[in-house]
Amino acid sequence: MYSDDDLRSAVTAGVITEKDADALRDYVEQQRSTQFQDEEHFRLVSGFNDIFVVIAAVLALAALWTLGNTVAPWLGGLAVAVSSWLLAEYFTRIRRMALPSIVLLGSCLAGLFAGSFLTLTEIWGDSALVPLTSFIVTTLVAVAHWFRFRVPITLAAGAATTVGLVISAAALTFSFSDSLLKILLFASGVLVFALALYWDRSDLERQTRRSDVAFWLHLLAAPLLVHPIFVTLADQHFAIGLPQALATIVMYAVLASVSLIIDRRALMVSALSYVIYVFSALLDSYGLVSVSTALIGLIVGSGLLLLAVFWHPLRRALINALPQRLSTAVPAAR
Repeated sequence: MYSDDDLRSAVTAGVITEKDADALRDYVEQQRSTQFQDEEHFRLVSGFNDIFVVIAAVLALAALWTLGNTVAPWLGGLAVAVSSWLLAEYFTRIRRMALPSIVLLGSCLAGLFAGSFLTLTEIWGDSALVPLTSFIVTTLVAVAHWFRFRVPITLAAGAATTVGLVISAAALTFSFSDSLLKILLFASGVLVFALALYWDRSDLERQTRRSDVAFWLHLLAAPLLVHPIFVTLADQHFAIGLPQALATIVMYAVLASVSLIIDRRALMVSALSYVIYVFSALLDSYGLVSVSTALIGLIVGSGLLLLAVFWHPLRRALINALPQRLSTAVPAAR
């Protein structure tokens, strides 16, 4: 089975022409009665070898973390980070394996952050400088990783560490409060969402890795946007009542409309956990504890399945209602 990435690689290598690749795409699209970009395609696993490599890498890196920590936390984190980078030199730069590349990026950044955080905690205690310094180091490595490997998820990972850096800096500079945290998270979500739209806008046909970059940024933007709103709606004890449930429905409907317009299901999936939590808590408050999970699964699952079936007609209706200036800035409705 060949992916769209394979077609692009074949064109780059001169095996086939761009015209032939387009003709093959058109043929496959007609056979499937859909478009590549309509399916929000991105590469994750090309074969079982990807999973095999990930299992082996996780076992080796976990062993390095344990052995290094017997000496010092910084050594365990450094060993994991350096080993992940060296493994990426082969599995990412040479083999271009998607899933191992994602896991190795995560282990590199996580190892570096954990090692520096634990080490600095021993030196500075509970000082706000500990997370700030750890996030600075991790963000710098994420930037270097992007310029070296260009893994699509790297920008989202770097954005996440940058958000942590900003929050840590705010905790060090201002009188920190829950209100400030919510404002920072929401503002970060807006900026990440704008960045995702920028990458989406540069590839409306969804045929390059720029679309994959946008996918991961959308996946990060959704919880950053939704979490502050959800926490604001709920009280300090996270008690959920009918008003909170209705507000959550409205919020998710708005998010679904935006997802339809920009043709990104990742936004809805990323925010789905909040919807499930709200309705599970609501049913529990009415004494339906034993069947709450099944009811939530049935209602939410059925709704999402209906949306999947009618995705294109609904999206076409929304796109047609937009001003032309906006409709031309998103993927064309099919």
